Amino acid sequence: MTLTRFKAAFCAALLACSGLATAAFPDRPVRLIVPFPAGGAADVMARGMAQRLGAELGQPIVIDNRGGAGGTTAAEGAAKSPADGYTLFFGTMGTHAINPALYAKLRYDPLKDFAPISLTHTTPRVLVVGPSVPAKSIAELIALAKKGTLTYGSAGSGSSSHLAGALFEALTGVKMLHVPYKGSSPLLVDLLAGRVDLTFDSYAVYEQHIKNGKVRALGVTSTTRMGALPQVPTIAEAGVKGYDVSNWLGLFAPAGTPKDVLIKIHSALGRAMAAPELKKQLVALGIEPTFGTPEEFAALIRAELPKWAEIVKKSGASVE
Repeated sequence: MTLTRFKAAFCAALLACSGLATAAFPDRPVRLIVPFPAGGAADVMARGMAQRLGAELGQPIVIDNRGGAGGTTAAEGAAKSPADGYTLFFGTMGTHAINPALYAKLRYDPLKDFAPISLTHTTPRVLVVGPSVPAKSIAELIALAKKGTLTYGSAGSGSSSHLAGALFEALTGVKMLHVPYKGSSPLLVDLLAGRVDLTFDSYAVYEQHIKNGKVRALGVTSTTRMGALPQVPTIAEAGVKGYDVSNWLGLFAPAGTPKDVLIKIHSALGRAMAAPELKKQLVALGIEPTFGTPEEFAALIRAELPKWAEIVKKSGASVE
């Protein structure tokens, strides 16, 4: 065999081996980093998605909950993970659109450090008051807040629930004490116990407690009413003009992940999000399952960044 033919055969063998390795993805469990503790709304959505995505990929998806710091710690860890498809990130509006405006020294770039796969969930938040708060409407809550200090809990400093409260303060002129938690689960415990007065959080976490009357939903943060709570007005509808906070979440991989691996994950994710059982479960929780192209998801993030920068500026919210 001539040297030229040997080189050609060797290169062909390498390509074949590379193709086999890629085709085998995934040949072990995949890790999904979730930027909030177990039991919260983001965790509930992540686990439902992961179960079906894992079934489509033929490997289990292992949830890695990393709460705190508004999701920045989890996002940084995901961004620095090997770009091989075996680490995915369940990013949120907070991690990819709000945090760049809140944190002066963010240690990850929401655009450059991640490969967007697809938007997966959209959900408005609900203004929920605990049993210690007598207000039964947004107007009554504002009047109560003007008479004394109310506390509002969030899923962490810099989280979308934090900013939702800050925006409410800015548009109504009231001042409330912000109490950050490491996720929705510990916040729920204190809300039920009356240790914190109210929150702007996902309906999924409070559904049963709203239904049994332990807490009250006074308003929805989006500009349209929620199908799961048709009797509850939007906060804007209740008199706070210009109020609109609609949360979104989606799946990412670290930047540099091979394109064919991303395509395989995207295809499996599309089948997972289309499962009738999953859609029924999410809609009942006030969550809209969705799916699109990586390009559409990237365009959404680029549009959201200046929007939230302006909202953060107007609200005066900041995190050191």
